[in-house]
Amino acid sequence: MTPPNILILMVDQLNGTLFPDGPARWLHTPNLARLAERSLRFANAYTASPLCAPGRASFMSGQLPSRTGVYDNAAEFRSDIPTFAHHLRRAGYQTCLSGKMHFVGPDQLHGFEERLTTDIYPADFGWTPDYRRPGQRIDWWYHNMGSVTGAGVAEITNQMEYDDEVAHHATARLYDLARGRDDRPWCLTVSFTHPHDPYVARRAYWDRYETCAHLQPQVPAMAYDDHDPHSRRIFDANDWRSYAITDDHIARARRAYFANISYLDDKIGALMTVLADTRQADNTIVVFLSDHGDMLGERGLWFKMSFFEGSARVPLMIAAPGLAAGRIDDPVSTLDVTPTLCGLAGVDLAEVMPWSDGQSLVPLAEGGARGEAVAMEYAAEASEAPMVALREGRWKYTNCPLDPEQLFDLRADPNELTDLAGDPGHAATLESFRIKAAARWDLERFDAEVRASQARRLVVYDALRRGGYYPWDFQPLQRASERYMRNHMDLNDLEESQRFPRGE
Repeated sequence: MTPPNILILMVDQLNGTLFPDGPARWLHTPNLARLAERSLRFANAYTASPLCAPGRASFMSGQLPSRTGVYDNAAEFRSDIPTFAHHLRRAGYQTCLSGKMHFVGPDQLHGFEERLTTDIYPADFGWTPDYRRPGQRIDWWYHNMGSVTGAGVAEITNQMEYDDEVAHHATARLYDLARGRDDRPWCLTVSFTHPHDPYVARRAYWDRYETCAHLQPQVPAMAYDDHDPHSRRIFDANDWRSYAITDDHIARARRAYFANISYLDDKIGALMTVLADTRQADNTIVVFLSDHGDMLGERGLWFKMSFFEGSARVPLMIAAPGLAAGRIDDPVSTLDVTPTLCGLAGVDLAEVMPWSDGQSLVPLAEGGARGEAVAMEYAAEASEAPMVALREGRWKYTNCPLDPEQLFDLRADPNELTDLAGDPGHAATLESFRIKAAARWDLERFDAEVRASQARRLVVYDALRRGGYYPWDFQPLQRASERYMRNHMDLNDLEESQRFPRGE
């Protein structure tokens, strides 16, 4: 049997509550809706860490940040950590990345044979937080609320320029894959930066949401003192006191965010059309997911960095030959993608599971259970000690040595407004989660490892920015002398081989 090809469609900061069973009906996303119809749809999928670099390293490796060491957006993703790209490559796949993966460090491939674009974010240690300075705000790279007050319309931005390039190179690669220059099965990862803030959209997409009924959050902004301690740290990190956020700002930011989901839908639809037109669709697994979510003004919070549903929950859909479409409500993790893809590709999971904290989702599709709670970690900006969470059944539990524990019943309280950790009626549930968390995490050791990593990186970064500077950012190689017609080629062979399909 021919191994399936794999197309991974990854987006950035897409709130999973907007994908309760595929995209919400009011979103203008016909292409994602069609993909959902033939996909296994995971209604309660969670990131391993609600921030770009740690979430993506965990997605690629199937390992939690406490195991990868990628605690924040400036922590090195070590070259010796196996990823799904390594596993698939060992099994005979060609592997390629077009777009963002926020790798930090000199290894900018992590198992991919090729990268078609550079990354949108820096690959060095410059964005390192420092737990030795609680409450420190680093203005030149921290989020601020200007993304909300400045929301609106533009025809080109830094982010649009990037995603247009990502889509262009991914389209060209799909055509090349169809023309059979390499007989191996392929895994192409296409990773966009939208709908990540700033909340700015092209007019054509902005206009689609003029009468949208969802431009205000379900839970209005709460007073600063009414928030839990970590949420207050997020407000402070986002410099909230320097901005007066109005309902109009909120509506414009959410409108642009929704518009950019439609922008992505068009990009994804174009890729799916190429896949079908080049006769590759029938034997290709398609995965759609995000690295983390966006609070979008719920409770007054924006961006990510917390375990609340808007930040931590992500869309996850898998369409695969032989995998029946349907909805799965059991909580799952982006950690599960690596063992799932490897299993679907025929890779021996005995070669994968020693390096993964996730589980294959195929048994869930066949009526089984995931078997354990979904784990999440956060140890980056706006935190002052590592935070952990467990999601199991109807419950979500959070723990940080600096803060009171939290326990939410998501079935009865989907907006997480009632913390049950202090309710004597739920003491047994709380204690069961304490036991599970203690069995999984040594938080004192976790904290020490994060602090040591931060301190090392701050020294190294300071040194490397003095004198000659040699950035780690990926430099795409364009082999111009191997493109189109050159004099080491036979024109007749070239024209014949580059036409696909024949006989139309």
